Amino acid sequence: MNYPNLLSPLDLGFTTLRNRVVMGSMHTGLEDRARHIDRLAEYFAERAHGGVGLIITGGYAPNRTGWLLPFASELTSSTQARRHRRVTGAVHDAGGKIALQVLHAGRYAYHPLSVSASSIKAPINPFRPRRLSSAGVRSTIDDFARCTLLAREAGYDGVEIMGSEGYLLNQFLAERTNKRNDDWGGTAEKRRRFPVEIVRRARAAAGPDFIICYRMSMADYVEGGQSWDEIIALATEVEAAGATMINSGFGWHEARVPTIVTSVPGSAFVDISHAVAGHVNIPVVASNRINMPQAAEQILADTGVQLVSMARPLLADPEWVLKAQTARADEINTCIACNQACLDHAFVKKTVSCLLNPRAGHETELVLAPTRHTRSIAVVGAGPAGLATAVNAAARGHQVTLFEANDVIGGQFDMARRIPGKEEFNETIRYFTTMLATNGVEVRLNTRVSAAALADYDHVVLATGVAPRIPAIAGIDHPMVLTYAEAITGAKPIGASVAVIGAGGIGFDVSEFLVTDNSPTLNLKEWKAEWGVADPWDAPGALTTPIPAAPAREVYLLQRTDGAQGRKLGKTSGWVHRASLKAKGVQQLSGVNYERIADDGLHISFGPKRERPRLLEVDNVVVCAGQEPVRELEEDLRRIGIDPHIIGGAAFAAELDAKRAIKQGTELAARL
Repeated sequence: MNYPNLLSPLDLGFTTLRNRVVMGSMHTGLEDRARHIDRLAEYFAERAHGGVGLIITGGYAPNRTGWLLPFASELTSSTQARRHRRVTGAVHDAGGKIALQVLHAGRYAYHPLSVSASSIKAPINPFRPRRLSSAGVRSTIDDFARCTLLAREAGYDGVEIMGSEGYLLNQFLAERTNKRNDDWGGTAEKRRRFPVEIVRRARAAAGPDFIICYRMSMADYVEGGQSWDEIIALATEVEAAGATMINSGFGWHEARVPTIVTSVPGSAFVDISHAVAGHVNIPVVASNRINMPQAAEQILADTGVQLVSMARPLLADPEWVLKAQTARADEINTCIACNQACLDHAFVKKTVSCLLNPRAGHETELVLAPTRHTRSIAVVGAGPAGLATAVNAAARGHQVTLFEANDVIGGQFDMARRIPGKEEFNETIRYFTTMLATNGVEVRLNTRVSAAALADYDHVVLATGVAPRIPAIAGIDHPMVLTYAEAITGAKPIGASVAVIGAGGIGFDVSEFLVTDNSPTLNLKEWKAEWGVADPWDAPGALTTPIPAAPAREVYLLQRTDGAQGRKLGKTSGWVHRASLKAKGVQQLSGVNYERIADDGLHISFGPKRERPRLLEVDNVVVCAGQEPVRELEEDLRRIGIDPHIIGGAAFAAELDAKRAIKQGTELAARL
């Protein structure tokens, strides 16, 4: 066995989990509407078939004040519970176990019925919550207990009581949001009473042979957060109240510390879970930024935790466990924590999916069945769109040849992996390299294929990607000017001061690259210093003063439009990039006119009247002003009667969009 700890069963006394892998809760949007129950069942069943030991659903409110959104997911009636049997039955038929997460949003509820420990508005929500009365507290405890009983009625193997991430139970626990002076606040012991009583009542309602997992905030990362003594006291009291296990949670949604983006070091919070495990006798689950079986095995071998929770990695690859079991870890489609199709979708009310695996959440719609009619397919371009097409078409049984002009595959991912904090994009290139070979794709690198050479294929796919767009600025051909590709790949040397033209996603990435001098990923100690992260036993809320590293260069980030920069960056990761550049002293200028580039630097002005002329005395100018599609082959192909499939950046050269590229490639492969 390659992973003896990870793949060993866990005896919980009344039931046994087949391995130590927990699929962590992630709200998909499919939970919110009854008509999506079959899609939800198939989504979970595919992960159960893939070998997951325990699946935890997205959050279901125990009452309407706990809804995340108006009329969002809830489990409050037997009618709803009977509907859920389609989910639980599908998972059980696949050999898995599943628990329902009971989540009360508290002041994070995006509707006017919201309640909290105190009437204090969250900084990320326009709705001010109503203070929950003492009678309301007791009624909410009843609702959690009833929801637990309904989950059992629905066929679930257990529940997870959501007590972290800044939701209602966390709001009662922290002095930041609990200003009460009654039986439910005023002292740490009274603040703990609410979640502890919920666990006790849930156990009484469900009986002894039912999993009750408590998701506990082990580091709040907000001012006024819990102290370490309070966290440990909660863990021991939750255990005494009847919890089967404790899952790890880190950071509130309003925290200034990133916990889930790709720049967070792998396994960054495991030491905290290990410390909690030393104080309880029930299993503790490690979580956050764990995405490969090697890392999970090491955690289980070296620490006191007994399970490892992953949510996004099982979106990216539902067969994650099965591949670990069968010595195929190199075939795992590794989550790169980009958040672009999962959490970014969740926060704008779109169905959650995965940039790397667009089938996630769409298992009943995007089907990659074996083909009955083998075709020869030429794919030109080995960027994300071409790779997705080639691998999935070949997996269906087609004969695929992949042509790439460069000496490596990856396209824009080959550049993205060079950005500090995005090194995990290497894993995607490793995955596609493995799968091209596994599925028998013929790969021809360093090949600029002609239209004539493609004439005999049944299908031709143009996935030739994009090239940097060069704006019409006087002096744009000056030797000091580089494209973003030249800057990232090191094709030309870069001086000590740089102006970056264009403040989209590429401009932010290039600026990050420039101020960190292409240093490797921060180690955990450096990352904590950068973001002001303390160990929870050293400071309440686990916060300290940030000490960012000195920038490697002086960088100006410029955009033509007025207003704040980075507003179109990802919902859950954009703030991290903005904060990072601010901490590194990047000077952001908006409403800029580019007058000319000359030996003395970049001449600019501001506004429609071209006011306040200014010279930026920089050594280099890096152009990040968008892209243009590369599809010179199209005209030659059509001339000889070939109608190519054009996908990815070759079809539409917007800001680099790997999510769209991989989705188009996968959908095309399903149709061919």
